Amino acid sequence: MTELRSLTPALASSFARVVLAHVEREFPHKLDHVLLGADDIRGPRALHPIFYGSFDWHSCVHGYWLLAALLRRHPELPHTPETLALFDRQIRPNRVTAEVSYLSGPMRAGFERPYGWAWVLMLTAELARNPLPDAARWARALQPLADVFVARLHEYLGKATYPVRVGTHFNTAFALALALEYADVLRDESLSGLLRSKALAWYERDRDCQAWEPGGDDFLSSALVEAECMRRVLDPSAFQSWLDGFLPRLAQREPRTLFEPVTVSDRSDGKIAHLDGLNLSRAWCWRSLARTWPTDDARRRLALDTAETHLAASLPFVSGDYMGEHWLATFALLALTAA
Repeated sequence: MTELRSLTPALASSFARVVLAHVEREFPHKLDHVLLGADDIRGPRALHPIFYGSFDWHSCVHGYWLLAALLRRHPELPHTPETLALFDRQIRPNRVTAEVSYLSGPMRAGFERPYGWAWVLMLTAELARNPLPDAARWARALQPLADVFVARLHEYLGKATYPVRVGTHFNTAFALALALEYADVLRDESLSGLLRSKALAWYERDRDCQAWEPGGDDFLSSALVEAECMRRVLDPSAFQSWLDGFLPRLAQREPRTLFEPVTVSDRSDGKIAHLDGLNLSRAWCWRSLARTWPTDDARRRLALDTAETHLAASLPFVSGDYMGEHWLATFALLALTAA
């Protein structure tokens, strides 16, 4: 029986230290930016006065989410004063207005769809449920940006005929799962109903998943993240029935690829480094799925042990090379707090 890893204060502190070192690090930077003319040639800080660090916009957003989550879970960390100062400095109405203004420009309707959208909603939800008065103020300041992405989700999901099942940023099950957390925390029944109905339309009839993964730059398991999405959508009994049909040979460790951590051959290669994220996000999904079985069900132990082997494979590499360092701690935190 494998001992479950937990989010210790030491680990939480190391994550905070890593993220605080890059959320305001402007360069190197990979922009998601359509140039319509010479006036659009500007740097990250000029385009995005809050989320200009962490190599790319979405990584910066979920870096802030990690800090907000640690602020709620471990307010005693030595880095808390620095986190409070960062949020006070950065999450201000005028800066949020500038981020919203960027989105209103031509050819920006698909900016960061859907991954970045979902992480803005997660950040807003995390601040909204923190009892600190300052957190409520930051959540209110950020709400206009969240409102833009809620509106865009309504528009996009209304016309998206098919799900996106890749193991990267475009995966729709991952976005639905995170957006559901926002909808539940903010009690947005309209969004919640839309997300649940779309998940059922896309995934309810899926059976006998073959799990054709990993791909060479996956950081999400298309199979397991779909299961995690459906866990949030269905009631426990209905979910167990669905999961039995989706992964009918799970107890026999099939499909085998879902139980074996992936190999990361070069952590300085940004795409290959995604595979550390795959190990960590699989650990998150396996831990979340494990709690849906009774304690005496062998599948629960199997899922938890599998999560631990995946954590062991990649947790030591959350920092070390910037290609992974600018984002991997987020997925490590998801995994360590899932149980």
